[in-house]
Amino acid sequence: MKTLLTSIKSLFVIYVVLLIQSNCALSVSSTHSGSQKALTFMTGLDALLDDDCEPLKGKRVGLITNQTGVSSGIIQNIELFIESENVDLRAIFSPEHGLFGSISAGKKIIDRNESKYGVPIFSLYGDTRKPSKDMLKDLDILVFDIQDIGIRSYTYISTMGLAMDAAADKGIEFMVLDRPNPMGLNKIEGNVLDPRLSSFIGMYPIPYVYGLTAGELATMINDQDWLGGSKCNLTIVKMRNYGREISYNDLGSIWIPTSPHVPSFETPMYMVATGILGELGMFSIGVGYTTPFMTMAAPWINSDLMAERMNMLGLEGVVFRPVNYRPYYSFYKEDEVGGVQIHIIDQDKVDLIAIQFYFLQEHNILYPNKNPFEEATIGHLKMFDKALGTDKIREKFGKRYKVSDIKQDLRIGLNNYGLIKTKYHLYD
Repeated sequence: MKTLLTSIKSLFVIYVVLLIQSNCALSVSSTHSGSQKALTFMTGLDALLDDDCEPLKGKRVGLITNQTGVSSGIIQNIELFIESENVDLRAIFSPEHGLFGSISAGKKIIDRNESKYGVPIFSLYGDTRKPSKDMLKDLDILVFDIQDIGIRSYTYISTMGLAMDAAADKGIEFMVLDRPNPMGLNKIEGNVLDPRLSSFIGMYPIPYVYGLTAGELATMINDQDWLGGSKCNLTIVKMRNYGREISYNDLGSIWIPTSPHVPSFETPMYMVATGILGELGMFSIGVGYTTPFMTMAAPWINSDLMAERMNMLGLEGVVFRPVNYRPYYSFYKEDEVGGVQIHIIDQDKVDLIAIQFYFLQEHNILYPNKNPFEEATIGHLKMFDKALGTDKIREKFGKRYKVSDIKQDLRIGLNNYGLIKTKYHLYD
């Protein structure tokens, strides 16, 4: 009997020890899980969903979005809104490239009164770019949820600004579901736009690379009276666990191509380096091939000579490789072009916007009889100036094709912008 009692006591002790260990393990696991949850990155959409879309409860919602408006689970925001008991989705609005990102740049898109979602789809890149009063008549709030890329000439921020203006006119709310800037929040480059050249590819007096999220920029647009004297009732649903030192690559997010020629979160860097050059209509910048915005090439260019000259410049953070290819479409379709492919090796050090001007400088030395500012059409020159945000740089640069002549011009307004910009930072 005594032996039996001893055995029972021993088993009880073992049980207690195991129970304590189990509880400790559970406690550690719970703490760890809570810590992990606290550190989980959330877009504005994810944050809204985490709150059961409570801010939209009882409101008739219009959603401005495209294929990039997905949750962390890669579920389209439209589907999630339709499923939510707190969201009354009444209309969908799509930007340039359409609701699914399948339309080429510059192509107009028509409205669709019938859709699989049971609500009308209005194009903001068709006959109208600012939502009309008729489009907004049954709405209490406009929600903007589109992945931006941090470049002034990319038209989604113009769509956002015009929609904010329309919301202000109608007296309805405007909400931005914030998303990260793939260019980062510490990099600003390029001259501040001259208001004389304000257009849909450059609407506000900001640099070409402006170092803000869409939510931060919306706050700036509203506060700086860039809506024509009116202000909208603006709400930003902030991201969670995002900061100015965090790169897109660190987030672990899946990149949804924002348009047909932006297949990677790294593409915007290359767009800054070549996008303005591409407006001249004389050079292939990889659009139409497998390397969008990563090349600078033309049929008459000797790739080896051009790569040698570009590398001899010793530009920080970038190297150039000779390349020859045949574009599948766009400029020089099926013709062989030669030039350089850009390889960015240090994003922090590279002066992106200057690369295309260095290319024009070296091109002028090698091919002085191929003057792009003389051979480009008036229409292409106007687009070049609009994208650059000024006509003064082209006029000055075109006299000698020396980057040293325009180095300071490419930074006009940056210091003042940098001071103003900090007022609108939403993330540490």
